[in-house]
This record gives sequence, structure tokens and C-alpha cells, in this order.
Amino acid sequence: MLRRDFLVRTGLALGGTLAAARVRAAAAAAAGPAPAAAPAGLPRLDDWASVRAQFNLSREHANFAGFFLASHPKPVRDAIEAHRRGLDENPIGYFFDNVGRREGEVLAAAAEYLGVSGEDIALTDSTTMGLGLLYSGLKLRPGQDVLTTVHDHYSTDQSLKLRAAKTGATVRQIALYKNPAEANEPEIVGSIVRALKPHTRVLAVTWVHSVSGVKLPVRAIADALAPLNAKRAEADRVLLCVDGVHGLAVDDVTLPDLGCDFFVAGTHKWLFGPRGTGLVWGKPSAWPAATATIPCFYGPAYLMWEKVIPPAPIPVGASMSPGGFHSFEHRWALGEAFKFHQRIGKARVGARIHALNRQLKEGLRAMKHVTLHTPMDDKLSAGIVCFDVAGLRPNQVVERLGARKVIATETPYAVKYARLAANVWNTEQEVERVLTEIRALA
Repeated sequence: MLRRDFLVRTGLALGGTLAAARVRAAAAAAAGPAPAAAPAGLPRLDDWASVRAQFNLSREHANFAGFFLASHPKPVRDAIEAHRRGLDENPIGYFFDNVGRREGEVLAAAAEYLGVSGEDIALTDSTTMGLGLLYSGLKLRPGQDVLTTVHDHYSTDQSLKLRAAKTGATVRQIALYKNPAEANEPEIVGSIVRALKPHTRVLAVTWVHSVSGVKLPVRAIADALAPLNAKRAEADRVLLCVDGVHGLAVDDVTLPDLGCDFFVAGTHKWLFGPRGTGLVWGKPSAWPAATATIPCFYGPAYLMWEKVIPPAPIPVGASMSPGGFHSFEHRWALGEAFKFHQRIGKARVGARIHALNRQLKEGLRAMKHVTLHTPMDDKLSAGIVCFDVAGLRPNQVVERLGARKVIATETPYAVKYARLAANVWNTEQEVERVLTEIRALA
């Protein structure tokens, strides 16, 4: 009975995230004792010092690697701790009292931030999980073509190869630009259009390349695909799938603005969400091209399986969300990350990240012993800045900066660069400090 109760409650809440009224109704249906809440008096976030104060990052270091794994801001930390405490004190009671309501709240917050319906969002644990779930479930026929690029991450590359091996589809990789620092929209879009074939079914790209810092013009790519897709049958349309993890919570856009068919991202990077959280979103018109890989824990589906209720459609986001038990104190705190960004202001966050990284790029470009690999244009870059220092390997640059208490990273690709990424907790003074240290590497 407890298991059935859990499944029913979860299903009711997840199915009710599209409209605010339905969210409230679902929350009422799953009502129980409220968890210990974060402090009611939320801090002001109207200046960058107050935003910086929300993070427990070491003040001894200049952290320019926050895109790798989030430091949780205070509202997220407080929510995680409240849920952890409730689960530790009474695991089964707290779980049943909160599972449906909290998942519904997370989806509602995500939907508002992304500008889409919560019913089209699947919750995952990471970008890699999302890519694996999406690509392993794409309906591909033998001989169909999957087009991707040499700039994509291991997770995309391997997920697509695994799917191709099971379906008889083929995977091709192309380069989108010759020199990342000089990449431009016509070159990128033109490379894609020229590489498309009549049997190309999937175009898998990464919004912001963590190997170079190049940000793809996803909207322009989508617009270039539109006239081609208009001439194709539904089952032959080119599906534009985007790994968006390093653009999410940097640029002030919604998913409809991008124009892609599927969007996959971890939410524990630029969004500052709880570690081990992520999502997959699909257009309602695109979701039928994918099937679930892991059974969902959507309540009505379980009752249909038991033949208690007749078969009925399941919200696609719920059906694509893997069931089972998760790190619930983290998953249920994810909504606070979306709200934290909304309170600061999406446009303010984007402008701040771009301004700090522009300052960083301008300083690096002026150094004779440095080669900058990331475009200067904000339209073609986001928050990752990649560079080389003459006479030093990238790992040596990272090590020497680390010895000076500047946290940088090296690109985990065959092509390796040193990387810096300024975030909202950084300051103009810290950027100048980093530039001073790099000048000293000459």
C-alpha cells in the first residue's frame, strides 16, 4: 500500500505541472506536514557583493572553475539541509509527505525559467544521463544518418555510437570551424548545411564548446533547418538536439528562443543547482521521436499496469524521467536554484558573466605570450575562456596558477587548452589579479 501510495502521489503531482492551478491542486492532493523551511528573510541580491556572499567558496582562492561543479548558494544549501534533516528523522514519513508536491514544484520552477511546459521536462541526474536517455531512445532506422561534430563531449560521442550500433544508423562527425577564435555564424551554419544528407535524421550539437569556449548560434542553425524540414515527412525531419549545459543560466534566453527540438543539461553547473541534478526538454512535436529507457514512477502508469484503471496518455516528461530512488534532498532543492537566478534577474546574470569574461579575454588578447582560442564576440562565446601560454603545456599553466591560488582547468579533450571561466561571484579585481598572474608566466 505504501508503494502504491507513493506512485499515485508522484503521478498526480508530476502530471499537474503545466498550469499553476493544476500544480496547486496536485500539491493539495499530496498534502502533508511541511518540511523545515529555509529562513523566511531572504537576503537582498541587488548588488554583486550580496550575490557573492551567498556562496561558501574559499576567499583565499580566485575560483575561475565554477562551471565544472556548482558551489551551492545559501537558498539551495538551506533547502538541501531541510530535506536531508526530514529524511534522516523520519525517512518514510517525510518521503510520502513530500515526494509528489516537491517534484511538482521543481518542474514548475524549471518551466517558468525555461519558458516551456513542465509536462515536457524530464528530470535526470546529469547532462550525461540526459544525453544517454535521449539518444538511447531515439527512433532511428537502419541507414539513417546522425550528424555531430568533432567539438562535442565524450558523453555525446559515446551515446550516439551506442545508439547507432543498436539501430543500424550511421554517425558522422564534422568540424564547424577552422580556428575557434575566428569562428563566425556563416562558417558554422554553412558547415552544417553542406554536411546534411537526405537521410540525416539527427543533428547533435553542443551549445557552448567546453574545448574552446565557442558558443554556437543555435537559433540560426534551427532557422537553416526549417526550410529543409518543411519538405520532409515527419519521420525524416532533422531533429536538432542540443547539449546546453554551458549555456543554461549564462545567456538570457528561453528554450523556444533557441528553436531546438531537444535540450539536455545538467543543472549543477552554471545554474548552481544541487549536485546530481539535470533535465531533458523536448518540443511536444519532437517527443514522439523518442521512447523511454528506464521505467518511470508516474502513479497512473503503475495503476494501468495493475489494471486498476484503463490505459490513458502519460505526460511525456513524466514518462521520460527515470524512476527509482534518487538523492531526494538534492532533487527537491533544485527549484531553489531556478528561483535564485530569477531573483537576481536572468538578464543581469548574463550581462555580468559576459562582462567579466570580456574583460578576461581582452586582457589575454593583449599579451604577446598568450594565444586566445575563444571568440571575442559575445554572440559566439559565453562564460568559458580557453587559451595557451607560450612555452608551457596547459596542465603546467593550471598548476602554476593553482600555486598562486587561482583555480583554472584544462580541457578534457584530445586538443588541450587552459581554461578560465568568470562567474557571478567573481569581481573585476579578481579578473585583474588573474591577468597579472598570467603576465608573470611570460
